[in-house]
Amino acid sequence: MYDLAIMTDWIAFAVRWLHVITAMAWIGSSFYFIALDLGLRKAPDLPPGAHGEEWQVHGGGFYQIRKFLVAPEQMPEHLTWFKWESYTTWLSGAALLMLVYWTGAEMFLIDFDKVALSTWQAIAISGGSLAVGWLLYDMLCKSRLGERPTTLMLILFVILVVMAWGYNQVFTGRAAMLHLGAFTATIMTANVFFIIMPNQRIVVRDLQEGRSPDPKYGKIAKLRSTHNNYLTLPVIFLMLSNHYPLAFGTQNAWLIASLVFLLGVLIRHYFNTRHARAGNPHWTWGAAAVIFIGIMWLSAPPMSQGIDWEEEARVPAHLRPVVESEGFEEVANVVLGRCSMCHNAEPVWPGINWAPRGVRLDTEAEIARYATAVYLQAGVSHAMPPGNVTAMPPEDRALITRWYRALHETPAPAALALAVPAAAAAD
Repeated sequence: MYDLAIMTDWIAFAVRWLHVITAMAWIGSSFYFIALDLGLRKAPDLPPGAHGEEWQVHGGGFYQIRKFLVAPEQMPEHLTWFKWESYTTWLSGAALLMLVYWTGAEMFLIDFDKVALSTWQAIAISGGSLAVGWLLYDMLCKSRLGERPTTLMLILFVILVVMAWGYNQVFTGRAAMLHLGAFTATIMTANVFFIIMPNQRIVVRDLQEGRSPDPKYGKIAKLRSTHNNYLTLPVIFLMLSNHYPLAFGTQNAWLIASLVFLLGVLIRHYFNTRHARAGNPHWTWGAAAVIFIGIMWLSAPPMSQGIDWEEEARVPAHLRPVVESEGFEEVANVVLGRCSMCHNAEPVWPGINWAPRGVRLDTEAEIARYATAVYLQAGVSHAMPPGNVTAMPPEDRALITRWYRALHETPAPAALALAVPAAAAAD
């Protein structure tokens, strides 16, 4: 049974690796084509229907690239479609969401200090909100607001702020940030799957069947592609935020997330303007610096502010079998002595101001909650403590390993209490 924890951790790592690789491919192609589109220039020898061209140099050769607003007079036999990068990024991200936050809902998704949700309720809110977000966004784009892109973007920003606040009311801080990123990424991938690709297929089919393609399809696809371009940087921040307690572990996390969207838009505006050779808006960096300082200020309140220590020490019912298991007391003493000086609401290790990645190991309840992570990172591996800075002896690691394996060889419910993906603790 204990091998399940190791296998789950490796599966989560493989999915995360796939997610990062495909995200890099999607973001790279997105940024490249936006820059290419903005850099197109008129030329006297452009063929009929061509909007512009760009000369580029790379890899020891020269490339001449031309863009047709609708389509060339004759379609080439080979046509490359950019779609799988987006689809695979979303699918792998959804798998990771399920592996980490759905199967580990009681640890990483539900915040019992906010709303005491059941696991199925939390999962329903998690998945349902992603679908509702796309439907609302798509409806707005297809309304008259589609002809007013600036107004549409402002309304989208308001929706994202509301969602940031809403997620923070029901989920843990890290889950709220992650879900806001997933909410935005779902809109981006759905743009590709439901709008951009179908519109491009219509244009290609019309041309192949001898009809004159309608330019409106390209215009609609361009609007959605532009939205994706401006949303990319905030999504990257939100996906990385669970590594930084300062981003997700404060009462102002939803405000921080909202400001990150403004920060990302400013950065993309600067580069898009430069790529279009329309100026050099240095003011964006000043505005971005002010927003970033504001984010740092919002994260300044102490992490332990408002903690009810009596409540924190209380062991939830679903973790009591773990705390009452044979050998837990000895394991808890090891963790408190070797790990809690950093993984604490108020760390005492020099240079550590916040519990790394928000993982606390300063109470019996928290040690039981992160038992699988402790087993993987300080039992079967030497990942923690870093560099064995607290000189944890092999005997202590063996003690943790024996206890965890014995616990999972016992009948439920004790074993079920730890049926969560430990990989998320190091997410």
